[in-house]
Amino acid sequence: MTKRRVINGISVEEGGRNVYADLGYPDSDEMVIKAQLVTKIAEILKKRGLTQGQAAEILGLTQPKVSALLKGRFRGTSERRLLDCLTRLGRDVQIIVKPTPRSRESGRLTLLVT
Repeated sequence: MTKRRVINGISVEEGGRNVYADLGYPDSDEMVIKAQLVTKIAEILKKRGLTQGQAAEILGLTQPKVSALLKGRFRGTSERRLLDCLTRLGRDVQIIVKPTPRSRESGRLTLLVT
């Protein structure tokens, strides 16, 4: 649900929690998860001070693919590939499947990054 208001004479529309949904992407939930994974990958690469070439070697990708990911162009890259990148960077990835609460009929996908 978006809210509209006027600030200093300018009409502003406040978005929801998912910018991809706000923009009308049909795969918005998947895009948010990918964005979170790429953000963590970028954080690790920056912390280590790796060049894109060095990162490409570690991740098993090409340098142009690393560049694209870091620029937010990750369409066509699977969630599985991004999870593999995290394990190659020395991170454990844990996937937990559990029942949904009674208050919801269907499940949801969330990502917790520590």
